[in-house]
Amino acid sequence: MTSAKEEILGRVRSALRDVPADETPADSPVEWVYHRSVEVGNIIDTFEQRVVDYKAAVVRSPKAKLAAALTTAARDLGVTSAVVPAGLAQAWRDGLAAAGVEVVEDNPGHRLSHSELNDTGAVVTAAACGVALTGTIVLDHSADQGRRALSLVPDVHICVVMADQVVSGVPEAVERVKPAVLAGQPLTWISGGSATSDIELSRVEGVHGPRSLYVIIAE
Repeated sequence: MTSAKEEILGRVRSALRDVPADETPADSPVEWVYHRSVEVGNIIDTFEQRVVDYKAAVVRSPKAKLAAALTTAARDLGVTSAVVPAGLAQAWRDGLAAAGVEVVEDNPGHRLSHSELNDTGAVVTAAACGVALTGTIVLDHSADQGRRALSLVPDVHICVVMADQVVSGVPEAVERVKPAVLAGQPLTWISGGSATSDIELSRVEGVHGPRSLYVIIAE
């Protein structure tokens, strides 16, 4: 009797039978053709409301006052230490320091252990884009966002999203992060703080990522 595993692998082998042995995935380009936009009214207002629906905190700030917004965020959250990626703007770090936060940089030459990340009060990152229709934030883990562990281990995530990074729907977001995907970078899609429920609907927060999400929309 054929097992399910053998059957699946057999179908894969059958599908690949006529593929030349020296052919690679790059030899068969994928057509990235997506519907570009969805009507959502005021895109920033919609994004803000959807993020709030996930029980995340949202504030809007002029770009010129982002450092002050980060100072306020740190004080409101009671954060005393924060890890930041290597590419985070110095002005943003200064805003955290103004609130008395110990700022620790994670970089390729000095990667914090999971234990050290867990002991840090918060992580502060930028974002690749925001999705208005779903209230989702996408990280492509560029230099100002850091590696995946940074956005998953600390209990609080303070994320800065530029207003011009917010798109209407998921298809536009996919198009926006296409260069990162083609470059082999991972993606993290964030919709509120981490939460899960068992069959009895007992909600547990902070299991798969930060318990609290604080979003600053820079306009």
